[in-house]
Amino acid sequence: MVIENRTRILYTLQILQNETDLEHPITIVEIIRLLKERWNVDAYRITVQQDIASLIEAGYPIVAVRSTQNRYYIQDRLFSVPELKLLIDAVEAGKFITKKKSRLLAEKLATLANVHDAGKLKRNISLADRVKSENEAGYAVLDVLNDAINAGVKVSFRYYEYSGAKRRVFKNGGKPYILSPYTLTWNGDFYYVVGWSEKHGRIAVFRVDRIADLPALLEEPTVKKPKGYSIGAFTEKAFNMYDSAHETVTLLCDNQAMNTVLDHFGMKIRTKPVDEGHFQFNAEVSVSPTFFSWIFEFGGMIRILGPESVKKAYRDMLRRQEQLSRGS
Repeated sequence: MVIENRTRILYTLQILQNETDLEHPITIVEIIRLLKERWNVDAYRITVQQDIASLIEAGYPIVAVRSTQNRYYIQDRLFSVPELKLLIDAVEAGKFITKKKSRLLAEKLATLANVHDAGKLKRNISLADRVKSENEAGYAVLDVLNDAINAGVKVSFRYYEYSGAKRRVFKNGGKPYILSPYTLTWNGDFYYVVGWSEKHGRIAVFRVDRIADLPALLEEPTVKKPKGYSIGAFTEKAFNMYDSAHETVTLLCDNQAMNTVLDHFGMKIRTKPVDEGHFQFNAEVSVSPTFFSWIFEFGGMIRILGPESVKKAYRDMLRRQEQLSRGS
């Protein structure tokens, strides 16, 4: 009898959570019917009323609409429908998450809504051609790295990139990297781990879904973070987390490029008007092909003023590209 009482109150809570909201309250009679139909549980008006009173006393946000037949519904949910829509969109858009995992996560998130709102969670955002990770172990890798950061210990892992034939090529001659992980960061739709690499002798960044196996947790404590280390400052300098030398560059921009510049570098950058149509600013960036391609895509609206070494590297890249184009 005790077991039946426990299951009855849990089933009653499940009905209220799955079936009700402000627009869809439910009566005691309807709860009794559903208990019988779904779980073959016999219940009576007074026992269901007592169960609901116990749930309210326990803190569940159940509202009673007083009338000849009292009606009940769950008032506040962990997530509202707009919040669930936002979370589902993020899960389906994230490149780090595989298509299979995205689908499973979206389905789980949908169960947090009641049956009346579930249909509203069908998204109409076009993501059919979205490039997604192929690494199904990404979740587990991320979890191990997070544990290592919390425990303050080093990790060991193999890391790969793809060859021109779309085959995995292990970096570091196939030997594991030893990393003191400091931070996990989301950038450009992928997760990255940032920390002190013993191979490089400096702060390095690795894309999590390119870690081949589950990282091994080592017993050695992490190397202390360099003085002044800040993940915010680090990611501001990187272009798509491209790991290369950082330099302070001066950029001359058309006024029309201000929105793009603020989107990338943030509102705190200091800009200086040059004339009615242009402004300039200094930024510390990762000088890389990714940075140069970012400059190139604006067709002259953003230009590199200095230093001369960066200007030369940019001109050399453009010259090589022109020569290759002519050769083709």
